[in-house]
Amino acid sequence: MQNSSYFVHPQALVESDEIGEGTRVWAFAHVMKGAKVGAHCNICDHAFVESNVVIGDGVTIKNGVAIWDGVTLGDHVFVGPNAVFTNDLNPRAEVKKAHDQFVPTRVEEGASIGANATIVCGVTIGRYAFIGAGTVVIRDVPAYSLVVGNPARKIGCMCECGETLPESLVCVCGNRFESLATGLRKIAATEAAAVHAR
Repeated sequence: MQNSSYFVHPQALVESDEIGEGTRVWAFAHVMKGAKVGAHCNICDHAFVESNVVIGDGVTIKNGVAIWDGVTLGDHVFVGPNAVFTNDLNPRAEVKKAHDQFVPTRVEEGASIGANATIVCGVTIGRYAFIGAGTVVIRDVPAYSLVVGNPARKIGCMCECGETLPESLVCVCGNRFESLATGLRKIAATEAAAVHAR
């Protein structure tokens, strides 16, 4: 299927009607019927997007990534090459499961997943979290956290600009954060100015 509002490489297979404006789907990628893909996404070679997947706007899915039923990617998520998602905690070839039996996974706005990372289903990866290459995620990752290893462990925090945050939680780009039990929260410029004025 070809639509002038988005690009599909001649060797890609797009069966979904819900592809946003400006999205590009490259060679040998397959987007199944029922998948929802936002605007201005980049779905690279050999990616696979199953039917019950929701992808936000401005998402990059690099080569060789398979995104299975039950996965939701927020706006501006980056998924590195050959990263792995799952949707079944106890798979058996002989046990066929319905869509509602798959375990959902949510990747929130701006998060980055490094090459060859494995995301075990049932987790939420918070806003602008950063999953290092080869990391195995088995539990929720708080917003703005930098995690690495198997299993994933937090080694720091990341700004929206992609820089590692210092202990002061003030980035070189000027963004400021506060630490909460659920992770970091970005302090709006007006809030930061009010705090500084006190």
